[in-house]
Amino acid sequence: MKFEELPLCDAVLDGLQAMNFKEATPVQAETIPVILEKRDVIACAQTGTGKTAAFILPLLHNLQSKHHAEDKVNAIIMAPTRELAQQIDQQMEGFSYFTSFSSVAVYGGNDAAAWDVQRRGLQKGADVVIATPGRLISHINLYDIDFSGVEYFILDEADRMLDMGFFDDIMQVVKRLPASRQTIMFSATMPPKIRQLAKTILNNPVEVKIAISRPPESIMQTAYICQESQKTRIVRHLFADQNLTKVIIFAGSKIKVKELYKTFFQMGLSVGEMHSDLDQAQRDHVMHEFKNNRVSVLVATDIVSRGIDIDDISVVINFDVPHDAEDYVHRIGRTARASAKGMSITFVSEDEQYKFKQIEDFLEKTIYKIPMPEELGEAPEYKPEKHRHSKKSFPARKGHFKRTNPTR
Repeated sequence: MKFEELPLCDAVLDGLQAMNFKEATPVQAETIPVILEKRDVIACAQTGTGKTAAFILPLLHNLQSKHHAEDKVNAIIMAPTRELAQQIDQQMEGFSYFTSFSSVAVYGGNDAAAWDVQRRGLQKGADVVIATPGRLISHINLYDIDFSGVEYFILDEADRMLDMGFFDDIMQVVKRLPASRQTIMFSATMPPKIRQLAKTILNNPVEVKIAISRPPESIMQTAYICQESQKTRIVRHLFADQNLTKVIIFAGSKIKVKELYKTFFQMGLSVGEMHSDLDQAQRDHVMHEFKNNRVSVLVATDIVSRGIDIDDISVVINFDVPHDAEDYVHRIGRTARASAKGMSITFVSEDEQYKFKQIEDFLEKTIYKIPMPEELGEAPEYKPEKHRHSKKSFPARKGHFKRTNPTR
């Protein structure tokens, strides 16, 4: 479906045209008409499906088409992390280019001047507030902020917010909102706790399900069965053999990320690191360098597995096997975005074999095992049942995904 077929106002369509957005993704085609009808919505869709535009575009249309108070907050968009809040803010800025709306991004990790900008936006009534729960609650607890004009309340990656312990913060905000608002909730998964939240804060919602349980076919999924000691050598081999750029290497902890960053830097790779010990200015700098190809390799924890809007990641490497299928899908979903192709490579040590087999079973897919190059030594056999009780094997969190075929 083309965007021009959707009942969006001219100012929004002009913004889409200026950004060269023509075709709506499935989640956009299904949710935008419902949101325009002012219905509450619960949508199951993961990062990379175009969900941000799916709620920004109808929000801008509704704000443009209906009179609203200029000195009050009219819409609140909540996101679990500052990175996702920044991404939403950037897309809001682009899509609203031909409108006169004001927005303020409210998240932590910045300086006193930024805090003051956030406070003024909240108190003077920015049209749209894009906020992380913790920082928004900090402002609410300190200042008198009027949310009586809020007509639209949007939760992005609601499952992630609940996983991070933000339920009480969400409910504290909800209690301050008018009962007559429109509430929209996006979640990558639909476990019972999300359905319970939906029952609590949504009014007779329309449910939209976009198949998300498996990575798109455009990702070539591969793995190396290896010894733990061979993993760094495989990285060296990959970068010596191919001219790889825009690569994300995921590791299971920030300590591991720091170690790998030093190792890869000493190997001569153009590498950056991303983990929770970096302040916001450092994170912004690293992402800016990576987006602009001044850093070729980003070593990261799962802090960037969601919510980072980079369309041209060529390869995702799982240096450690992810905890479960959900983390696996989110990690490798950083590549093959916006209809592009991509590749994922997972390093599977003996202790991680059973955990990896659980992911294969859940995805109902046998992932191709790349033969170990002779110069790197002999690889262990892939016998996951033998390692079933390994300390690194965890039960898969089944039930977080709907077993359906992907739409794109």
